[in-house]
Amino acid sequence: MRILVTEPLSDAGLALLREHFEVDERPELAKEGLAEAIEPYAALIIRSATKVTAEVLERGPNLKVVGRAGIGLDNIDVDAATRLGVMVVNAPQSNVLSAAEHTMALLLAQARNIPQANASLKAGRWERSRFEGVELHGKTLGIVGIGRVGAIVAARAGAFGMRLVGYDPYVSKERAKALGVELMPNLEAVLVQADFVTVHLPRTPETEGLIGERELGLMKEGARIVNTARGGIVDEKALVRALRDGKLGGVALDVFAQEPLPSAHPLLVFDNVVVTPHLGASTKEAQDKAGMAIAEMVGLALRGEFVPYAVNVPAAAEVTELVRAFLPLAEKLGSIVTGLAAGPVHAVEAEYVGALAEEDTRVLTLGALKGALAPVVHEPVSFVNASVLAKERGLHVSERKSSLSRDYVNLMTLRSQTDKGEVSVSGTVVGIRDGERLVRVFDFDVDMAPARHMAFFLYEDRPGVIGTVGSLLGRAGVNIASMEVGRTEAGGRALMGITVDSPIPAEVLAEISRTVGTELIRSLVLPQ
Repeated sequence: MRILVTEPLSDAGLALLREHFEVDERPELAKEGLAEAIEPYAALIIRSATKVTAEVLERGPNLKVVGRAGIGLDNIDVDAATRLGVMVVNAPQSNVLSAAEHTMALLLAQARNIPQANASLKAGRWERSRFEGVELHGKTLGIVGIGRVGAIVAARAGAFGMRLVGYDPYVSKERAKALGVELMPNLEAVLVQADFVTVHLPRTPETEGLIGERELGLMKEGARIVNTARGGIVDEKALVRALRDGKLGGVALDVFAQEPLPSAHPLLVFDNVVVTPHLGASTKEAQDKAGMAIAEMVGLALRGEFVPYAVNVPAAAEVTELVRAFLPLAEKLGSIVTGLAAGPVHAVEAEYVGALAEEDTRVLTLGALKGALAPVVHEPVSFVNASVLAKERGLHVSERKSSLSRDYVNLMTLRSQTDKGEVSVSGTVVGIRDGERLVRVFDFDVDMAPARHMAFFLYEDRPGVIGTVGSLLGRAGVNIASMEVGRTEAGGRALMGITVDSPIPAEVLAEISRTVGTELIRSLVLPQ
């Protein structure tokens, strides 16, 4: 599979990708021509300059994943990607430390007029009195957005002896208190108190222009503002007016509504404005971490495995080790349910029992849907579009949980409803290596490891059936890897499950069915 990289990626990240994939570096496509060039590629890796529009995505029939080597996603049409089943991944933890440190650097540079004093001294002037600054100690810092970066800034600013107030509608008072931040009910309550304000929000329709003329008017005379998050969150025209009127003591910006910043931008004429060219993530450490992280995420996506930082997969970043151990099994259970069903499936229920029931299991249900839909739909099924495809097919999906487990510490059961009744399979993972086990199929207890090629037979229990099946498969050159038989009682209905090293030919299945007199016979191919 081919991967297109349109912007700089660390050498370590490129080396990791090239171990398994063909990688093309084409930086010229960051500006134009991407839609025309995207067709042969299975993955696209970008940074902030490349615009991944709906047109680009629609013209990439082989595209499985778009990777952003950083945090922001405002240059990717995530809705279009989700609609088309293209996974979008980023590296949300790769540059948080660098971004937070850059925020502190701008905070200090602005408070002590460091860039201006440096330029003056290099120009041959000694102007101590001109560049008198202010201390951070004892000042109030307003933090707008208390996510990963905001939390690190809070810790650093607290060490300077600053009082911390913040606003983030998605953070609890308990979480803010643990960070040493007094959580305010709204943005206005932060702005009226703060001597310094730092911004740590994504750019969305809701946050664009969040701090404009009215908001700046609420701030103290001589207050200062720092934005290292995204351009456009703070209205630049309003900033110019506030600086011209003497309302603000200073502004420090690393991000802008238009990048690169035009050389004639009106903000550049003010002595109390400090600007840097989007350097928040520009450290060697952040670049190495972002490159490695995005290479790993893209590799997982191309192999069809679960991706922790897929932004358009529900609960992707919240997966615990217990849930992760069940993910491959969930997909296999989905494939088995579809393979055993005698007709179209109308509803799927995932039941979680034991400690597993205490976890967020939405990703497991997605994995089961992925496995269940893959054999019956034409387009590729991924964690991204599984729920969309299920909805389009009128498939009702539900979960059930119980913390009480009688036989297993953890158990996942998948049930499907068809015109001819219910199909159910149960599985668990065992041992230090999380070995997968099917433990129940229909109403029969079994104990077998799922494999690439499997077959199940329902028949009337009687002597000689096992030998007959073995002889017919042996005569056809199909090697049996394992066999498990479950029955409700001697002479009653029995279920035989086998794993084999190669597919069973249709004519051999038909002969087994005639000879044994099976009630149901199914040969399955599970995802690898």
